[in-house]
Amino acid sequence: MAEAGRNLEKERAVARHLLDEHAGRVPYVALSGELALSDIAEAYRAQEAFVSMRQERSGTSIAGYKIALTSAAMQAFVGVDHPLLGAIFDDTVVPSPAEVSLAGFQHVGIEFELALRLGLTVPPGSYDATSIASFVDAVIPAFELIEDRNAVYENFDAKSLVADNAWSGGVVLGKPVTDWRGFDLTATPTRLEAGAETETATTGAALGNPLTALAWAANTLSAQGRALEAGMIVMTGSTLKTRFPNTGEHFFYEVEGIGSVQMSTVP
Repeated sequence: MAEAGRNLEKERAVARHLLDEHAGRVPYVALSGELALSDIAEAYRAQEAFVSMRQERSGTSIAGYKIALTSAAMQAFVGVDHPLLGAIFDDTVVPSPAEVSLAGFQHVGIEFELALRLGLTVPPGSYDATSIASFVDAVIPAFELIEDRNAVYENFDAKSLVADNAWSGGVVLGKPVTDWRGFDLTATPTRLEAGAETETATTGAALGNPLTALAWAANTLSAQGRALEAGMIVMTGSTLKTRFPNTGEHFFYEVEGIGSVQMSTVP
């Protein structure tokens, strides 16, 4: 019991430290010294403390979850063989078209995704792309906003990233589409227009299928004793490389046949 109490206090100390860094706009550095985390499990417990304290301080609720590190290259870069999860707070969810103020972030990145909205609460269990599909009531083109706090990318680790809520900075949501089951989400074309540039990909670029990503999130949360509840959204990973915008840029992201999402950056 004493050991459990010490661990809980450490996890809360990590959470307080990270929240104070956010409030003070302190650049990200990996946790070290007495705050260094021993493993991913401890990091997720620190994340839960971070989420709980963030809710207590701001009165927000959890709107859903994001999935980070969906590419094998990024996983290898930070020394893991799986993605990572973070919570999305309801006060960081905005509808498209959106104006995003760069002053609200230390250093924001934009990712290009398909959000899945749950129509039913997912019971604890083990899911795959097929079995999780019945819980999804809508798909939504979306931007994810990444707050990396001016991180030096050669100097961060997966445990610190998890504890810092996987750099979850918010989301911009297009219109929900409930008639989505006729789409092949492993290969639905996507298109990004950013200024004079155009990039294309498919919805399968992140983990092969957004439903696979959702199943992974459900299984991971279930193992941690956390729930995916009806009405929540899950951001399933970016189909294109992260962009770090300057003021005055406009982004238009379309998922063919499903819809689009737009945002502009302001000071």
